[in-house]
Amino acid sequence: MSEELPRFPYHPDPLATGAVVASGTTCLCCGRARGFSYAGPVYAVEELSDRLCPWCVADGSAAARYDAHFIGDPVGDDVPREVVMAVDACTPGFSSWQEPRWFFHCGDGAAFMGAVGAAELAAFPEAREGLRAEAGAWGWSAEVVESWLGALDKDGQPTGYLFKCRICGRYMAYADFT
Repeated sequence: MSEELPRFPYHPDPLATGAVVASGTTCLCCGRARGFSYAGPVYAVEELSDRLCPWCVADGSAAARYDAHFIGDPVGDDVPREVVMAVDACTPGFSSWQEPRWFFHCGDGAAFMGAVGAAELAAFPEAREGLRAEAGAWGWSAEVVESWLGALDKDGQPTGYLFKCRICGRYMAYADFT
């Protein structure tokens, strides 16, 4: 029987995003099989993919033991180092086509809500506007930007990645592709 998953303030639903999966794997860090394993990216010297449990990610023991990190580049406001470290060492990351980026806003880490395509992004106009502005800054014409936004696919590419500020509730996103 599996235990109740730990709470991840910066990644509230790791089962839905695929960062945590049901598994009979024994965790390399704690030596226990708890019914789930961490399936997201791990940045470490040792190969740890699919070999850690969510509890060892949540309590920071996997990061401490293996000098592991779970997020890509931080993006956003200046935030205290402790916040960046809490997100990087105790939060499940996510896979993306390129190097993942993690948003920070209002002096805190944003919550990763999941991959989004054009259909899902329609419910988050401020995140869509942010993507529109970012793509426009690349020098793309308005027509190309709109075509690109319409092509976003949560299961394909280009893919959007949605975040929500834990303080002010603002939605932000970035998108990438190969």
